[in-house]
Amino acid sequence: MARSENKTVPTGQSVESFLLTVQPAKKADDARALNTLFRQTTGFEPVMWGPSIVGYGRYHYRYKSGREGEFLATGFSPRKTALSIYIMPGYADFGDILSRLGKHKLGKSCLYVNKLADIDMDVLSELIRAGLKDLNGHWPVKPT
Repeated sequence: MARSENKTVPTGQSVESFLLTVQPAKKADDARALNTLFRQTTGFEPVMWGPSIVGYGRYHYRYKSGREGEFLATGFSPRKTALSIYIMPGYADFGDILSRLGKHKLGKSCLYVNKLADIDMDVLSELIRAGLKDLNGHWPVKPT
């Protein structure tokens, strides 16, 4: 089977330019802080995926069905209602870390945080590292 046609793909958009568009100002401050944390934690340079996701690292996946493609390894998006933090392939095995994180909501591969003041940034860094290690056990993570 051919590679999948993901809607979310890397773009040529500048991460710095994107971060300058984030509103309101407090969310923009949180987005810049997340960019710093992700860069330090992953060692990867950020790349825009689609119009609003800042991604760090990438991986090539191939499912048993034969579907395959490329996707970001981890990242975030400063959405209108919350900061969305992406850990691939998901958060199922990270209950111990999540219990120490602070106020958040959980989706399959998304962690929703209203503001960074609600969470422990050191624990978030630990979660990012654990997610990358887990992902790398499924599919090799490469720099962006």
